[in-house]
Amino acid sequence: MVRSFDELLQAIHRGEAGATDELLPLVYEQLRALAARELACERPGHTLQATALVHEAFLRLCGNPGGRWDGIGHFHAAAAVSMRRILVEAARARAAEKRGGGWQRVTLNGVAAPAEFDQDQLLDLDAALGELAAEDPRKARLVELRYFTGLELAECAAALGVSPATADRDWAYARAWLFDRLRRGHCPGE
Repeated sequence: MVRSFDELLQAIHRGEAGATDELLPLVYEQLRALAARELACERPGHTLQATALVHEAFLRLCGNPGGRWDGIGHFHAAAAVSMRRILVEAARARAAEKRGGGWQRVTLNGVAAPAEFDQDQLLDLDAALGELAAEDPRKARLVELRYFTGLELAECAAALGVSPATADRDWAYARAWLFDRLRRGHCPGE
């Protein structure tokens, strides 16, 4: 018997052996497409592959005994955060190796990430998202869902438990807020 996503989530929360093994095939292709999209925006020659990013994100999501999701939208939100953290950690590790370089600014004119999304841009965006999260966590989560997983506004609204109109207003505000921070080159500690 093939169980639904929600049934598998409940089984994982109960600690049922093998439930995560059943969940991976249900979400793998979607997570791999998200990972491939994110990695396409990374610098050429990036050593992290989409498959590795999916597996690392999945391990972090399902390897955490305290992780709970209220449905597929919540799972996607957690996957977005997990992939973002993995990419940021990789960028920080590379930046630590080279210790320097000029900050590059990122614009959020559209939903899609720039074609060339280097480690400095990712770190700038991560720092700005951290500031936004301190001011308004929901708007920061919305940006993660739109920018890092490519979800549509209606999907984001459902994942966040808000109306589409609220998600639209939050998206407009968050884009303007981030654009201003990134344009000014504002980073924590400056």
